Amino acid sequence: MTDKQWNELLKTIEGKHTRTIPTGFIIDSPWLPNWYGITILDYFSNDERWLKSNLKVLETFPDTWFLPGFWSEFGMCTEPSAFGAKSVFWKDEFPFAEKVINSPEDIDNLEVPKPETDGLLPFMLNRLKLTQPVIESAGYKIRFSVSRGPLNVASFLMGTTELMTTMMMEPDKIHKLLRVITDFLKEWHKMQREAIPTIDGMLMLDDIVGFVGEDEFKEFGLPYFKELYDTDVKVKFFHNDADCSMSVKYYPEIGINLYNPGLDLSINDIIEQTNGKLVVLGSLPPRDVLAACTPDEVYAKTKEMLAEVKDKTKIIASCGGGMPPGVSTENINAFIKAVKEFSV
Repeated sequence: MTDKQWNELLKTIEGKHTRTIPTGFIIDSPWLPNWYGITILDYFSNDERWLKSNLKVLETFPDTWFLPGFWSEFGMCTEPSAFGAKSVFWKDEFPFAEKVINSPEDIDNLEVPKPETDGLLPFMLNRLKLTQPVIESAGYKIRFSVSRGPLNVASFLMGTTELMTTMMMEPDKIHKLLRVITDFLKEWHKMQREAIPTIDGMLMLDDIVGFVGEDEFKEFGLPYFKELYDTDVKVKFFHNDADCSMSVKYYPEIGINLYNPGLDLSINDIIEQTNGKLVVLGSLPPRDVLAACTPDEVYAKTKEMLAEVKDKTKIIASCGGGMPPGVSTENINAFIKAVKEFSV
């Protein structure tokens, strides 16, 4: 983000933004490389193409905030790789991390990884450091440390079904697993902030939060997320586009002040349940509208979405979740045009 965009984001979170509703999107490897015209494998393995694609999207849509911005990642393989997960990369499909925990007893042998040396993390951070001079010379700065959340990482290490089952049958094992993952993620975010001083925001993504009940979230989610977000960065950003109805009211307690939901709750419901204490980045249907509709349809449905929002100071217009594959330049421009015209 530019300094101007960052300052506008801070004002929005503080409830001080102007009459114009801002627009913003989470973008990463499912959408950006193919939009730019390269394969996903090119995006992961070639720093020059990664940099050019990120710069191109900012130049194409200069009035929109792309979050977290210059996201250095290897898809869902990123954090699990530090635990020794086998990472499977196809040419033009999203990669996959194979599990490393085959029984709950394996958790006892799990050690906290070292992000400075383990898995793909050194490559991620080094990419940012190598490209930082070019990014800053173009007028942008790296603003966010980024990771998947503790439950999401756990689901890759042992499998989602196995994670849920063990929560019920052997909860102490899951607490032990989450303790290791949380200690690792704390160090990983700290390392990113120390390496790049312009970072003053934190983004975690964890859809597994949406697959547990309220009691399970309070036991296995809430304390670990509070610990991770207990840092002095100004923007505490969270993505969960699964069902948030069991957990969203706890997000302000965690410290989250910017949230990207899915479509299970309306923007009004989220604002009401959090007592207006966070800003919602959402919530046009991503696949069925932003990707699948015509530009005219996107334009019309965007205006319909905005008309339903009661407190427009608590929204950054976006889609519900990250940018899905296949969204065209024309559809993004139609979305931006609708938001601008609605704000006038």
